[in-house]
Amino acid sequence: MSVPDDLTSVQHTLDELLRSVARLEHQLGGALEIRRVRTDADHLRESVALLREATQSPAAPQRPALVTISDTPYDISLWTDSDDEGLGVRDRHAP
Repeated sequence: MSVPDDLTSVQHTLDELLRSVARLEHQLGGALEIRRVRTDADHLRESVALLREATQSPAAPQRPALVTISDTPYDISLWTDSDDEGLGVRDRHAP
């Protein structure tokens, strides 16, 4: 069986489980235990839906585009009137 077929089979089984839980809930009333079982079955249904979505998305995540950084030195005028980290601005004294 393929993965989509297996997921469809699991989905049908969960649907039958939810129908059975609904019948039990009708027979037993709103007992805490049966509400927990219903909640767990709902979580399983959501998990299978997420799994189905994950298997239908592209297999390999897209890598971000690479940015080439030149080896040539930066223009020295970029650094005029800049602060030296921890030292402050050139030609001024710390307070």
